[in-house]
Amino acid sequence: MEHKKKLIGFRTIKTVIGAALAVYISQRLNLAYAVNSGIIVILSVQATRKKSRDLAIMRIGSTILALGIGTIVFTLIGYSAISFGVYLLFFIPIATRLKFNDGIVPCSVLVSHLVAVESVALPSLLNEMMQMLIGAGIGFILNLYMPSLDKQIKKDIVEIEAMFKQILKNMATSLRNQQPLVDHTLYHDLEQKLKICNNRAWMESENKMTKEVTEHVKYIEARLAQFEMLHHMKRYFKRIRGHYDQTMMVAELTDMISNRFDKTSTLEEIIDTFKAYRLRFKEMKLPQTREEFENRSLLYEYVNDLEHFLEAKGAIMHTLE
Repeated sequence: MEHKKKLIGFRTIKTVIGAALAVYISQRLNLAYAVNSGIIVILSVQATRKKSRDLAIMRIGSTILALGIGTIVFTLIGYSAISFGVYLLFFIPIATRLKFNDGIVPCSVLVSHLVAVESVALPSLLNEMMQMLIGAGIGFILNLYMPSLDKQIKKDIVEIEAMFKQILKNMATSLRNQQPLVDHTLYHDLEQKLKICNNRAWMESENKMTKEVTEHVKYIEARLAQFEMLHHMKRYFKRIRGHYDQTMMVAELTDMISNRFDKTSTLEEIIDTFKAYRLRFKEMKLPQTREEFENRSLLYEYVNDLEHFLEAKGAIMHTLE
């Protein structure tokens, strides 16, 4: 939350400086409606470099389209409320088809100036085009500097891994003591932290303005998949009953995984660990009662899911190599 407040403050400062600078430049160039350049800056400052760049390109393209349609319409039927409506009748659906939605309002404001001065002469068109170029250009330039999120993301990752580790430890304790798995708050906190970190990771990726996503994005998406697995595994604890040797073995296995969760493990090590466990499992006596049989079946499913969970962890480490 503290970081978010700082980020909002930083964006506000950039917007204020950029808007004032845009109006000043427009006034120095003797552009009519110079204040509109500042308004365009306000609309152009975005959360990431990529969004700002894409928005600037889109708005310049939509301005060319709007001025072109406006020129044709006003030349043919004059400058009136009806002609402005005809311009909108053509511009809005075309802009929407071209995905220029964010340019509809600011570009229509620029076109309204043509109606006000009753002119589509080259100086009038250049006046409106320059306002967009100045506003969008300054907005993009201001967004070239964005505060780094790397330090905060690394802090998030440490907290996320600690929560995963604690959930696994709670599962082991629940198996060992035959107690209900009561850690709904921890699951909720982990889910919220994953969402926040995912948002930061994507912001970081978009600030780099490359086609490939960053390692942090790959990491957090894999962790989100693991969270869904853990959420799915909660259902076993409503049905596993009784104190059996196999239950203690699975508790021991879960504890071991919890203790090694923040360590680097290869897929080969994970597979070997579960092979050894299954070998011990097979060497044990067959179930003597229906309850023991059902319990062992549930434990076997739980172990399979636990293995898939760890394979996802191995895949995370592989993507970060």
